[in-house]
Amino acid sequence: MNEPDPLRDRRRKLERIRELGVDPFGRRFEPSHDTRTLKESFEEHEGREVALAGRLTALRDHGKTKFCDLQDREGKIQLYLRKKDIGDEAFELLRNVEVGDIVGVRGELGRTRMGEVTVFCREFVLLCKALRPLPEKWHGLKDVGLRYRRRYLDLIANRDSFGTFLKRSAIIRTVRRVLEEDGYVEVETPMMQSIPGGAAARPFVTHHNALDLDLYLRIAPELFLKRLLVGGLERVFELGKCFRNEGVSTRHNPEFDMLEVYRAYADYTDMMELCERIVCRVCEEVLGGYRVEFGGREIDFSPPWRRVYYLDLVREHAGIDPWDEAAARAALERAGAEEIPSEHDFVLQEIFETVVEDKLVQPTFVLDHPAALTPLCRTKPDEPRLSERFELFVAGMEVANAYTELNDPDVQRENFERQLRRGGEETAGKLDEDFLLALEHGMPPAGGMGIGIDRLVMLLTGSTSIRDVILFPLLRPRRGD
Repeated sequence: MNEPDPLRDRRRKLERIRELGVDPFGRRFEPSHDTRTLKESFEEHEGREVALAGRLTALRDHGKTKFCDLQDREGKIQLYLRKKDIGDEAFELLRNVEVGDIVGVRGELGRTRMGEVTVFCREFVLLCKALRPLPEKWHGLKDVGLRYRRRYLDLIANRDSFGTFLKRSAIIRTVRRVLEEDGYVEVETPMMQSIPGGAAARPFVTHHNALDLDLYLRIAPELFLKRLLVGGLERVFELGKCFRNEGVSTRHNPEFDMLEVYRAYADYTDMMELCERIVCRVCEEVLGGYRVEFGGREIDFSPPWRRVYYLDLVREHAGIDPWDEAAARAALERAGAEEIPSEHDFVLQEIFETVVEDKLVQPTFVLDHPAALTPLCRTKPDEPRLSERFELFVAGMEVANAYTELNDPDVQRENFERQLRRGGEETAGKLDEDFLLALEHGMPPAGGMGIGIDRLVMLLTGSTSIRDVILFPLLRPRRGD
């Protein structure tokens, strides 16, 4: 015997619902409570009438009575629907309702004989007839790619995933609150820029037809935020999208969320204090503690965090004198590098990425990087080969990057010109003269910092893939999509 086509069966029930004079796609319905409140405060609400709305995730038929599970954003609760309580018309409608449909109910909160918290319904309303069935929880969503491509199904079936995105929202709210309490002003700067700047990365290119102008999706908002420092906005931040036309991995998505913060009259030590305070505040308010599990390891965000110099880490893990160029090149070759950079600072960075980064499991501020790596950063007054920069590493992953900002327009021009001579797609072969003009009007000494929001959320939710914390990550299209 052939199994009935579930899509055809749902269409048939859709028409039957219309024959009953019911709109299968509902109207406004106002819930009085959510499921978690009713369960957590049962004694307070027992015996009272409540109204709930949500999606049916289970249906158990007992003739003239039915038990259903209703799921809303806060959880699930059992419904008890009896023909004599909701009436013949509503019960006939209920015969055409299936798992996946969205409904509203009103009734009295109580417990069954088995002690299950239940809404004993007196009114039942169809709010949306689902024309496709939900995937089976463990079979239909076993395909990880399906979870990312059809996130709506993942959110319905996977409450852990649902919780991750609620937690992401809470993390971002807390970050904003800390900055606002400190007097920072949130601003918005252009996402389409005529010259890409603020980071070494390959940009996405687009074209403005009316102006006949090539534009670039921003790789960072840094240069525009620094213009605002020139204009007198002494504490500014932006939390928004950045775009980099580079590889995709468990730690990289071409479209990602970045927090950038700038404070006049500060330096990178102030940014370290701010970074630690932001993350610790998030741990306290969102997680309720400093310890999290990530990739099978416990991460402890309890302050204060370790601070260690970049060169000391190279000495410790590569076993070389960082300023010995021959030894550094030999160490990189031993590590299996196929190409050796021509400039020594970039050799050191390759060594750092290859033999040091994955050793930095607990929160660690890495200080004072080789100067050539950071053309927008001020050098140390007692050692011009190094920059006043830190990176925050957790679980072998860079989470934050901060500078004492360079505000000398002549040195900034030299650094930009040197970067252009090196070439590379990240520069687009252009010098940002407008930014240099702004610096010539005087930018106060400042500290600046960027925090990768997606990576921070990964760590604080125990998600080892960035795709698990971005609602709609970029994926290669499947044939037929």
